[in-house]
Amino acid sequence: MRNFKKLDVWKEGRSLTKDIYLLTNSLPADEKFGLTSQIKRCVISIPSNIAEDAAKESQKDFARFLQISLGSCFELESHLILCLDLNIINKIDAIPCLEKTTRLQKKVYSFIKYVNAQA
Repeated sequence: MRNFKKLDVWKEGRSLTKDIYLLTNSLPADEKFGLTSQIKRCVISIPSNIAEDAAKESQKDFARFLQISLGSCFELESHLILCLDLNIINKIDAIPCLEKTTRLQKKVYSFIKYVNAQA
């Protein structure tokens, strides 16, 4: 069993979740059950799956949950781009979150490669 609280990818996922929750406060009220809900679900999935996979015994299971986290990172990026396309979030507020998302994608992907190499 791994201590997920020591994993940098979990810490960064947690930080991104906080940033995204603050960003979604500015989304229109009519998006509460649409994009806002979807964005919150996928961002919370990132650190949640990292924490869940830390309890897995096999490297294969560990890598699988990391891949789910990575998928959620890309889903988040897509939603943020869509919000920019629709002009429902401020570009100045969204760009730092997009950059943080991209950095996290790279780190999770690298971690997956490392875990797979250990298998």
